[in-house]
Amino acid sequence: MKKRILLIGYNFYPEPTGIGKYSGEMIYWLARQGYDCTVITTYPYYPYWQVQEPYARNRFWYTTENEQFASGGQLRICRCPMYVPTQPSGLKRILLDFSFLVSAGGKLLHLLLGSKYDAVVVVAPSFQFGLLGVLYQKLRNGRFFYHIQDLQIEAARDLQMIKSKKVIELLLKTEGYILKQADVISSISEGMVGRIQAKAQKPVVLFPNWTDLTLFYPIADKAPLKMEFGFSSTDRIVLYSGAMGEKQGLDAILYAAQEYRQQPHLKFIICGSGPYKATLEALAHSLALTNVVFLPLQAPEKLNHFLNMADVHLVIQKATASDLVMPSKLTTILAVGGLALITANEGSGLHNLVQQHGIGLLVEAESQSALSQGLQRALAQDNRAVTTKARKYADQYLSLECIMATFEEALLH
Repeated sequence: MKKRILLIGYNFYPEPTGIGKYSGEMIYWLARQGYDCTVITTYPYYPYWQVQEPYARNRFWYTTENEQFASGGQLRICRCPMYVPTQPSGLKRILLDFSFLVSAGGKLLHLLLGSKYDAVVVVAPSFQFGLLGVLYQKLRNGRFFYHIQDLQIEAARDLQMIKSKKVIELLLKTEGYILKQADVISSISEGMVGRIQAKAQKPVVLFPNWTDLTLFYPIADKAPLKMEFGFSSTDRIVLYSGAMGEKQGLDAILYAAQEYRQQPHLKFIICGSGPYKATLEALAHSLALTNVVFLPLQAPEKLNHFLNMADVHLVIQKATASDLVMPSKLTTILAVGGLALITANEGSGLHNLVQQHGIGLLVEAESQSALSQGLQRALAQDNRAVTTKARKYADQYLSLECIMATFEEALLH
């Protein structure tokens, strides 16, 4: 009999970046292996913070999508209504999380009446969705797998998004209950695994984000790629590609660009979407920066060329976030053999990983001078040894097939 798997999380396919991308690839991989998969999710909204077409017209009610696979596997996607703020704030994010908890809870109660799932995978954030996994575990004795992509509570506390100590204590207590009940806990980086293990007082599995090495690979000649995207073949390209939110501290890119404004062939590209994009565009305008270009997210079929075009890839985060999140953009940068300039402080999980394997250049987080000096170094020196190690690391540790095979073993055995 085919194993039945249920995934719960509000980010899912076809969201092009972030957690939705990984959750989608995870479930599609399992369905192609012959599993019977069901997903409780919402309508794709990230990173635009707006429900995307053709889903917008159904966003206020439940819908179901079904897909069959040659392997005999099948996929059912149950989309639930959810409040999506166009300008997310601390309070609005709480309302977003609560609205999905309620609507997804309703769908879960409906699924409780059907055939039993062998495993329930809950993806955090939001952490409280783990309560739905606990509910299914208690009522149907399903195996509860809690996968943590982001240490949401600590991030909200350290970034001052939630300032009440009592609220933080309540959230941590609720999370502690979820961690205690989970049959398997996993996370995406060694630093995060260590922090969660200390809280949970039980083993935590390393389940890193991956990349498709057949879609993302190095291209040696950057000149025609730069021309393909409207730049000169002799331009030097510094690229930030990804979500735009508070935890990155992306205004540092604009101040770095200001220092290079007299070098017309050095272009800073900020590509993506998010709640902070309008703020960055306003700042760039106020600084009269002519060497900064804002671009939308690129189509999947163009992304390998787009990433290979860059001479330097920026992975920018605030100091408080370097052990709380593992930037998903780094996996594709490594896959294309890109030169990553990463803001992470000594002792953080991200810093340790990059330093241990020599897969990028490290600079102090939240230091404008350190970023500028690191950028100057990146543009001036021969970095072929670093970029070679980057692709080698991707080959060894970031293959979708290898990581999912390990996940499959932990999930069902």
